[in-house]
Amino acid sequence: MVSKLSIVIPAYNEERTIHLILDKVRDVVLVGGITKDIVIVNDGSTDGTVAAVESYMAANPDMGIRFIQQPHNMGKGAAIHRGIQEALGEYLIIQDADLEYDPREYNDLLRPVLEGFADVVYGSRFIGNHPHRILFFWHSIGNKMLTTMSNAFNNLNLTDMETCYKLMRSDIAKGLVLKEKRFGFEPEVTAKLARVRDVRIYEVGISYYGRTYAEGKKIGWKDGFRAIWCIVKYGI
Repeated sequence: MVSKLSIVIPAYNEERTIHLILDKVRDVVLVGGITKDIVIVNDGSTDGTVAAVESYMAANPDMGIRFIQQPHNMGKGAAIHRGIQEALGEYLIIQDADLEYDPREYNDLLRPVLEGFADVVYGSRFIGNHPHRILFFWHSIGNKMLTTMSNAFNNLNLTDMETCYKLMRSDIAKGLVLKEKRFGFEPEVTAKLARVRDVRIYEVGISYYGRTYAEGKKIGWKDGFRAIWCIVKYGI
């Protein structure tokens, strides 16, 4: 049974979009009367992210947002680690603070859980008939290469290991010893989830509204090389 879903939002310099994604999170109605536990982890932002979130919380007190401050910029992975440990729901989902992923699709990810099939659900940008913004050929090739490598090391058949949308049973997530503080989180958590005894991992198609570097995209080629290293390190 799922009564509460924790929505973990790592945020670094997202003053332009944080209020917009929070509007989307607020407006989605979860199936089965599931309530929302919204946890924002500020990763040492240097812009107006803190002021934007505090203003939003003041205007929407009924949302019960919990706003947690990292002591300094420690990386997206470290912010997610903190959010996982703070989660109060039976399940949790990672939500980027930009507008690339659509919270209206939480219910799609919850469905295999509520039907009794899944402990972990990945939202894939590469399957289904949902809209996808067309961007960056080499990023898509890189994503597919990393997913294939991860699958080979972990004996999985995912189509999108690097997806932000990972919905997990909170007790499983809290039991993982996670070390990667930046974008190595994705291959590390995938490798460690794959080794949880009797874990049931599912995948559903989701939309993707990717942004350009001018619009605030942060991941780069160095993160891709780090991901390769993490796949090998945690896969072995």
